[in-house]
Amino acid sequence: MGSKILRWFGDNWPAMALFVGLIVVWQLAVSLLNIREYLLPSPMAVLRAFIEPETQWWPHLWVTTLEIIGAFVLAGGVGVALGVAIAWSPRLASALVPFLVLVNTLPKVAVAPLFLLWLGYGIVPNMLIGALIGFFPVVINTAVGLSQVDPEMLDLGRVFSAPKWKIFAKIRLPNALPYILSALKITATSAVVGAIVGEFVASQKGLGYVIITTQSSMNTPLAFGALVWVSIVGLALYGAVVAIARWAAPWAEATQ
Repeated sequence: MGSKILRWFGDNWPAMALFVGLIVVWQLAVSLLNIREYLLPSPMAVLRAFIEPETQWWPHLWVTTLEIIGAFVLAGGVGVALGVAIAWSPRLASALVPFLVLVNTLPKVAVAPLFLLWLGYGIVPNMLIGALIGFFPVVINTAVGLSQVDPEMLDLGRVFSAPKWKIFAKIRLPNALPYILSALKITATSAVVGAIVGEFVASQKGLGYVIITTQSSMNTPLAFGALVWVSIVGLALYGAVVAIARWAAPWAEATQ
């Protein structure tokens, strides 16, 4: 156990050193330049707001976490399904790709009020906004991974008279796994952005709601505290995706 911890610190010390260095520079800048707290709070002020029990973080944290996880699952599932459809049939590809590109180019902040109009307030609209932001990389990477297969492997399947679905499952899908895993890592961060965008537009709970409500009171430390919680949720989801990928497909992780 001790050797694993030491190895982890050995692998991650540059990132930790950079993070600590930024915190020190931040604290020095606030202290030496005498920056007012409502403009840029000190790390200590953010820490006090972060652990402040009167804020009742847990209801907001729970809502935002549900939205992020739901957006990630929805974006991943729909993205993989659409990517498979595009790679399976050229006709489907010619019909779907222009439509998906059009959907991806839509400004998500402008689409968010429509979801709220159709579905009302709550978790589901914010899930859909997060999924809308995060699904496109999964579609493209899945389609590319399923298409860019060694021709010799496909010829081998045809020599043994394997049906198309079996070639797809045994050759194309394993080949696409590194692409899909890479896209899911991107989607893990995009889902966070989407959920917070939805809460900015209209919400009654959530970390985005906390950030919006601090504008009237100019409680900037509280806004920074909410941002810290958002970052923790995003890092936890990203770390979970990486851990699952290493457990389920270590060979795919090694090829990236």
